[in-house]
Amino acid sequence: MTALLFRADHRETPSWVLIGAMLMSFLVAQYHHRFTADPIRAAPAMAAVTALALALAIGKYTARPRLVAGARAFLQMTLFTVLGVVLAYALAANAGRLWDARLAAADRAIGFNWPVVLALLDKSPPLIWLLGLAYHSLTLQMIVVIVALSGMGKFDTLRTMVCAAILSGFVTILISGLTPAMGNLFDPSRYGHLWPSIAWLEQELISGLRDGSLRVLDLTMLMGIVSFPSFHATLAAIFIWAFGAMPRVALPGRAWAILTIIATPVFGGHYGVDVIMGLFLAPPAIIASRHITRRRRAPHLMNSALPA
Repeated sequence: MTALLFRADHRETPSWVLIGAMLMSFLVAQYHHRFTADPIRAAPAMAAVTALALALAIGKYTARPRLVAGARAFLQMTLFTVLGVVLAYALAANAGRLWDARLAAADRAIGFNWPVVLALLDKSPPLIWLLGLAYHSLTLQMIVVIVALSGMGKFDTLRTMVCAAILSGFVTILISGLTPAMGNLFDPSRYGHLWPSIAWLEQELISGLRDGSLRVLDLTMLMGIVSFPSFHATLAAIFIWAFGAMPRVALPGRAWAILTIIATPVFGGHYGVDVIMGLFLAPPAIIASRHITRRRRAPHLMNSALPA
């Protein structure tokens, strides 16, 4: 059993390849800007990666497949998160004119009237709390999904989910580099109960990346700056699919993820078209990931199955 666990599993290769491609993309994108990382503030991220790698090694050594699957998934998602954010930073430093006017025009063209939506939402504090907590719980959702799938032995679903998240996230970051935007901003001081959106809080960060004043990375304060498409919406949609593999928690899990998607425009500061495009990315990412991570028969087994 231990030997089988140590044997290379080629179904994990696509996720590792994507992580490697993200690292190479960051190195290329930051070539002319020379980002550096604050070594002290990088320590927690390095400690987390080290701990997860150690847990993976222990799981393999002790022949505990659930620990292996969970530790690997957390390790891959942690590396993806760090590399994804710093890649988005590097692309923002290279980005051209902002697309906010075009994205806002697209929203108006399909009927999104955000001033009306915000005014109505501001009159319902309980709904603000419900949606706000749902939006800011995406990391918790990921933890729940990974722990549940690995604990139930749903290794194929977990592998596909992680690969789909990394694949769609990589694509989202690359698209956002071509369509940079500050986000669907609103001034929270004009409302009585609405919270500041992530986009509102990130204005100085994005401006610093664009004008060159921010080149030292604080890995304890990584912020997702992608506007179009919305990766929050994409990842929540992938979780909706993943919860389907766990019938006992499928209904509450999917409801949780749907609330996250609904909350994304307001609490993430996204345009409606950001969310729509993010949702469109999820199905092809899942389909592609299922294909590239599926079990393939070894060539010698295939040959032995052929008639003589």
